Amino acid sequence: MPAALVVDDSMLIRYTVCRFLEERGFAVEHATNGVEALQTLEKLTPDLIVTDMQMPRMSGADLITALKAKPQTAKIPIIIVAGRGSGFDESEKRADFAIYKDIDIEGQLGKALDAVTKKKTRRRRAAGR
Repeated sequence: MPAALVVDDSMLIRYTVCRFLEERGFAVEHATNGVEALQTLEKLTPDLIVTDMQMPRMSGADLITALKAKPQTAKIPIIIVAGRGSGFDESEKRADFAIYKDIDIEGQLGKALDAVTKKKTRRRRAAGR
């Protein structure tokens, strides 16, 4: 069973994203900010991380920096979930996909999940696995 980590300070968004992923066969853990996410990652190596960008204690951008700095988390696909009016910097290229929480979040999550799954499959094929 694939595992996912959902990081968002909004309880409603966390619930929506967690439920969406659970319905698609993921075992899901969650955190309310980047600091909690890094603590969770000490015990779990997920197949996917979904993160908000604006959170207390540690932002999504800082979380992504921390993830990319460690070999054990550097290649985990990342989906950004941001509010359209949040000031999210769309030039954030270290994530695999970005969606907006205020527009059909479940439809966008479906597209994002398809995209990161296809990308992961292509990487495996290129590596000969």
